[in-house]
Parts: sequence; structure tokens; C-alpha cells
Amino acid sequence: MTTRRHLGLIAAAASLMAAAPMATIFESWTWLVQCAIAVILIGGAGMLVRTLRAPGWLHPIAMIGALLLALTWMFPSGDELFAVLPTPATINHFGSLFAQSAQDVHAYGVPVPDGDALLFITVLGIGSVAVVIDVLTVTLRRPALAGLPMLAIYSVPVAIYVDGVPAVPFIIGAVGYLWLLMADNVDRVRRFGRRFTGDGRDVDVWEPSPLAAAGRRLALAGVAVAVLIPLAIPGMTSGLLSNLGRAGVGGNGLGTGPGQVNLFAALSGQLNQSEVTEMLRVTTDDPNPAYLRIGVADEISEEGFANRPPSGRPASVRALPDPREDPEIRSTGVTHEPYQATVEVLGNFNMALLPTYAVPVRMDDVDDTWAYDRTAQIVFSGRSRARGMTYDFEYVRSSYTPGALRRSQPLPTDDDLRQRATAVPAVPEVSALVTELTAGADSDYDRVRAIYNHFSRSNGFTYSLATEGGTASQDIVNFLDNKVGFCQQYAAAMAWLVREADIPARVAFGFANGSRRSENTYTLTNLNLHAWTEVYFGGIGWVPFDATPAANVPGSVRSEWAPDLDAPEGDDPAATPTAGPSAAPSAAPLPQSGPGNVDPGQEGTGSASAGSAGPTWLWWALAGLATLIALLAVPQARRGAVRRRRLSRTLGPVPATAADSAAGGAMPVVVVTGAEVGPAREHAHAAWSELVDTMVDLRVPVDRSETPRATALRLIATGSVHDGAADAVRLLGQAEERARYARQPMHGHALVDALGLTRAALAAGATRRTRLLARLLPPSVLLRWRSQVAEGYAQVFDVVGRWRGTALRFSPRRLLANRLGR
Repeated sequence: MTTRRHLGLIAAAASLMAAAPMATIFESWTWLVQCAIAVILIGGAGMLVRTLRAPGWLHPIAMIGALLLALTWMFPSGDELFAVLPTPATINHFGSLFAQSAQDVHAYGVPVPDGDALLFITVLGIGSVAVVIDVLTVTLRRPALAGLPMLAIYSVPVAIYVDGVPAVPFIIGAVGYLWLLMADNVDRVRRFGRRFTGDGRDVDVWEPSPLAAAGRRLALAGVAVAVLIPLAIPGMTSGLLSNLGRAGVGGNGLGTGPGQVNLFAALSGQLNQSEVTEMLRVTTDDPNPAYLRIGVADEISEEGFANRPPSGRPASVRALPDPREDPEIRSTGVTHEPYQATVEVLGNFNMALLPTYAVPVRMDDVDDTWAYDRTAQIVFSGRSRARGMTYDFEYVRSSYTPGALRRSQPLPTDDDLRQRATAVPAVPEVSALVTELTAGADSDYDRVRAIYNHFSRSNGFTYSLATEGGTASQDIVNFLDNKVGFCQQYAAAMAWLVREADIPARVAFGFANGSRRSENTYTLTNLNLHAWTEVYFGGIGWVPFDATPAANVPGSVRSEWAPDLDAPEGDDPAATPTAGPSAAPSAAPLPQSGPGNVDPGQEGTGSASAGSAGPTWLWWALAGLATLIALLAVPQARRGAVRRRRLSRTLGPVPATAADSAAGGAMPVVVVTGAEVGPAREHAHAAWSELVDTMVDLRVPVDRSETPRATALRLIATGSVHDGAADAVRLLGQAEERARYARQPMHGHALVDALGLTRAALAAGATRRTRLLARLLPPSVLLRWRSQVAEGYAQVFDVVGRWRGTALRFSPRRLLANRLGR
């Protein structure tokens, strides 16, 4: 039994070593920590059932159960029992993570950032392989077959990594496999008899066996032959040698090939990243440039919009199609202005697509591997990537008038573009809405404007990243009903409705202008990624319409033909870009709160008592239920205790050296000096920490790299707080900034009032389920406990590692070998 436990440990270690190639896929080492925890639990479960001499069929069941517990603990849905026991909600959560992982695989290029979906599928896969390796090695005693699941792990990065996986991770996995084989063979020899040379002479423990040396030489020769033969045969070397001879291009941030990447999933994944990464630097002589385009989604099915594989002529040809030379377009009265632009692609953008403005007419500094698709108006490649490129291009910016668009004639019904770009699945709800919106419209432009006007705040539409990002028919119906979404849902919904009106439309992807501008140079990040709708008008071409609220898109561009629907009356709706996000007024008043107020429904609930007599089992059931309720109440009690401690850190009236106030003078505070400086700083820190924990509990994104002022402005810009709560969150951010960086902090009971207002506003914007979970199982407490447990595990592993290293120094076998070697 000791030998089997020993083999189980080696099988677990070999499983982790076989996962070494996964290091080339992820940006950080989170995957390794989580996989190590899962494999350790699996190996421990196997050792436990073997120590208890359980039947062999129970071994894989116990290890699968350990894997399920590990996944539940590391990827909770929030509905688990005791934080580790899965429930049906947990299984549904795993299903959604599995589905999301399929989208993320197409959305990201390697190396990928840490995301729950990809980490979940990685831990699930490596944990399953660890179970199979343990069963093959220990239970079935067939360690050679363990090479197949190990090879399955290695095949994942080989299949998706465009550069080719480095040799070192493969060597680590191979060493783990050889270690597994060696341990099994040594165990077999020990059970069989003594080691010998082959000529009858025994071999000491420390002396290498000549037969083993011969086996190693044969293995080395076999590997060398297996590598050299494919290189020597011409028919077998084309793929390998061509890859070796071709300069590799790595992956990061966005994308793979132009026909493979899911632009919707890529956009959603980047906008939900907490880390801001720079992707492009664009310099243009256009004083008010439009959006920088990447690609389009112009095919539609029940599953939603998709981008077709592009095709076209080489973009290195200096003369690309120029709309100024088309007499049909010139006769429409549309104006075209030529401009120049230079794009520097940074390391976090690595798609096989080159960002350009709407209609490039000449490309410089690009080779023949890049081509231009005239229909999609994109520059793409099947062999190269954009990372590190700097290129110049000339483009034409078109300006339209509502009159010119109204005069445009629809394409013939048998036109290929019209048939392809108006095809749409039958959705009765969408058809009824389009019929209602376009009733009485006389031209295509009037019908498009009627649909465009529908997506205004006055009709109840709001912007939020905390929604599902699908574009299938049911997703569109849900968005039109709920009226909450972000840019890709606005763009896809408008394109769907325009197509339903029998007008060609598609979804375009690219970058808004953002707010990082230095003279005529724009620095664009992953948070500037954007989607909008393009509509085709006969004789004119593709015209952009952006239905997303302008206040939520930094660098939004609005125009005369597609104005800002939410702008105050009297503002000029001409084509002027919005410099950045601004808070839009809310129609509903926020609930008021005082210093001690908390979220609605946050107060503790009274307990019901039952005094009826009954059978014994009923008392046991009630005791178990009471215990369960008490355990579930622990996170809530901890959260309440932390909140009360923070809110109790208030100071009495203190002498003021100068008066200060929040924006608008809504909540007066004072600047303090002397002995009260320390308590004033603690008060500001406590108020800000409570606000951050509230954001975590209510699923509001938290960016630890943001300054307090930036966080406050983001909450206002996203519409999470407004009116009085907007002043309150500004005050909290100002107080925290002064407490961190200023010599004289602010103090006053207004911070507690501001905190109550802000928390009430955030709770009002959250769903009922989110508020319930924030009350019963506060995520801020669970995350803090999880980090503490992880730190405890790390300390235990460190102590055990040091103890094992010390024990190995005094190993009898090592001492014997050293002594005899002298």
C-alpha cells in the first residue's frame, strides 16, 4: 500500500509537469496555482481511498468528487452550501462558464488574460487528465498509457499557438512522463527481485545499472531517428521546415485570423477587462475623425451576426477604390474630404486586421501579405499579424446630408448585396416593432431614422456592461424588452431592425476616439473598442449610425444625419465628437439615506421560533436547519460587523483651518490639522473602503489601479449614480484623495451621509438577485476569505517544501552513495 501511495504522488506530480505547455497560453500563473490545488485534492482523495482499502471502482469516483469540490470552491456561483458543496445552480454556472469558454477561445489570441471561463476549462481539463493518469498508473498499473492524456494536454497549445510551443515546456512534460515510467519500473523490479547487470553480478543501490544505461541509449537513438527521418523526406518536411523558416508572429490581446475571430466575443471580452491596455496610437490631420474600423459582421442567422471570411486584392497596390472617381456617387451631392493618417500598432493588438478609417484609398508600408476587401472595406491578412506595425494611409471621409440620404433610391430587389444584407430570421416581435416604428415613413432614410430614434434614453434605453452580450434572435428580443445593454447590443439590434425594414445593414467594429488626445494624436485602449451600425443607401454607399448613448462612449461621433438623441434641447446636433463620457440626468429620484442607513433590505431579519412538539427526527432536522442558517449567516454577520466598525470611525466637532465643500456645495466638509489629522485620515479611508466593498457586493466593476477620483467619475459616467449621489461619490473620492496624498485631510459627518447616498444609488441600480446575494453571501467577504485561505495554503506549502528539502539532505541513500563514492 505504501508503494501505491508513492506512485499516486508521482502521478499527481507528472500531471502538473505535463501541463507545463499551458504556460505559453496564459499571461500569468493563476492557472498553475488553481490546477495545483485541484491535482493535490485529486491525489489526496486517491491516497485516502487506497489507505482505507476501498474497492477499485471507488477510486475514480472519489477523485472526480474531489475535482468537483475544487471547481466549486474556485469558481463559485454564489449558491453553494458551505462554500464548497455544489448545488444545481453551481452546475448551471459551470455550464455557462463552459459555453463562455468556447467564445473566449475565438475572442482572444495567446497569451490570454485570466478569465473565469478559460481558467475553469483549464482546471477541468487538467484535473480530468490527472484522474485518468492516476487510474492508469496506480489502479491499472499501465503507466505507459498515461502518455496519451499527457499528449492531449500538449496538443492544445500546439493547435492554437501561432508561434509554435517552445521546447522547454515539452521537456518538462516529457521528464514527468519518464519519471512516471521509471518509478513504476523500479517498483516492479523491487517486487520482482534484486537489480543485476545481466552477467550475474549484483548492482549496489547507488550504482547505475548497465541495462538501464543501454535502455537510455536506445531511447535517445529512437528519438533522434524519429526527428531526423521527417526532415530527410521532402514530402514530410513542408509544414515543419516552412514553419521553422518563417518569422513567427505572437499573439496577445485581440485575435487570430480574420475569418476565425469572433469580433462580438472579442469586443465583449475586452470591454469587461479591469486592466486598461494601450493598443493603437493614431495620428491624423482630420480635425474630427470618425471611428477607426477593424471589421464588419454582415452575415446573420438564428445564432446572431457573424463575420464572413474576407477576400480581396493586395492592399500594397497604391491605388485602392476611390469614391471620388465614381460618377454615380458624385451626382448625389455627398462631399468627400481626403486626409492622411499614421497608425502605430502596440503590443496588445495582434489581429490579422489593420485598423483604418472608413474608406482607405492608398496604403503605404504594407507588404503583399495584406489585402483589401472592397465590400467589407477592411484590410486583412491570412499570414501576417498587426503587432508592431507602423503604416500610413490616405483615406476619404464622406459627409452626408439628410436630404441627400432621403433622395437615394433603394437597390433593386434582385441585387446581390440587397439580398445578402437584408436577410434576417423571422422574429415576430421584431417584425411587429419595425412595422410600428416605420409606419408613415416615405424613404429609406426616414425608416432608418425612425428605428435609430427608438434607441434613445427617452424610450427607456440605458447603457450597461453588466449584461449578456449575445446577438441571437432571443438576445435581440430580450434587449428590446429590457432596454439595457452596451454598444454591440445597440449596434446588432439596430442592424437587425433595419434589415427587417428591407434595408441593407451590418455591424461595424473598431475604436472610438477616446479621451487620450495630444494635439492630433490619439492613444486608443481596449476600453475604446466599439461597435456601431452601417446602413447601405443606393448610389451613396455604407453610412454609419451609432445608436449607443453618446455619454457612455468616450470620443463618440455624432452627425447631422445621425444626431445625439439624448442631447438637451437647443444643442446643435451637428457632427461634433463627444470628448468623453458625461453623466446623463435621471428621470427617477434617488432614495435618501442618513449616516446609519444601508442598502434596502440589508437590515437583519428576525428569527421565527417554533414550540410545537414532535418526533425526534423533527428536532434533529430543525437543529440541522438552524446550524445551516447560522453558517450561512456568518458572511452576512462579518460584513455587518465590518460596516459598523467603519461607520463608527467618526470624529466629533474639530477646529477647522479652512472650509471646503464637495462639488456643488451639497455636502460641506472641513480641512483639519494637528492631533485630529490621523483620525480624519482613518475616517476617509474607512468610508472609501466601505464604498469599494459595496461595489464588489453589488457586482459593480472595481479597478484597483484607478485613483479615487477616476473611480468616482466612472460611476457617474456609467449612470450608476446621479443627482445627489453623484455629488456624494465625488465627495468620497475627494476625501480619499486628500487622505492619501495631501498633508491636511478632510473630515466631517458628511462623509457618512455621502456613503449612505452612494450605497442606496448603487443598490437601486442592481438587480434583485444581486441585492439578495449581497445581503446573504457578500462577495467582498467571500473574496477576502478566499485570499486568506490561499495565503495560508501558500505558507503551508512553503513550510512543507523547506522541511522536505532538509529531509532529503539527510537521506540514507544519498549519504550511502556519497560515502561509497569517496
